[in-house]
Amino acid sequence: MRTFLLRAAVTSAAAASALLVTTAAAQAAEPAPASEQPSTQVTKLSHSDATQRLRASGITWSSSGNCSDRNNPTCTSFEQVNLTTIQGIQTLKSASGCAINVTGGTETGHASGTYSHWNGYKLDTSLSTCLNNYIQNSFSYIGGSKWQSASGNIYYKEGNHWDITYYNCGGC
Repeated sequence: MRTFLLRAAVTSAAAASALLVTTAAAQAAEPAPASEQPSTQVTKLSHSDATQRLRASGITWSSSGNCSDRNNPTCTSFEQVNLTTIQGIQTLKSASGCAINVTGGTETGHASGTYSHWNGYKLDTSLSTCLNNYIQNSFSYIGGSKWQSASGNIYYKEGNHWDITYYNCGGC
């Protein structure tokens, strides 16, 4: 009787293993659902490429340290900024007609996260009456000193600057 039970247990275990292997192979062959697939590949720019684009649009930038070293928090760097982020600030400039001065880019010292400064999604800009009025009158207020454009980008008024998250170029 013990031998029979032992054989039954071994046979059951082998069948379960075969079922798991078959199921795993079938799942591996199926594409992942869209929600689990990586997001669209983003184009990264060098600091030089980004500043050329900003300059061509009449957008200025400054840093408290008068530098562009990505690893220095007193600098304003655009190294590894997303192309859509630069296009987004260019869209804001052309749509608003306001002077824009970028005070924060991809340099260290900002909060971390997927859609962070370091990862190329955010820029900080100086406050101005023109820019404040444009953002607060053109975009939807979503609470907590935040406004959202029709394209989904977020404009957060953080005391002495705008912290802008560009998920896309804002209609470029």
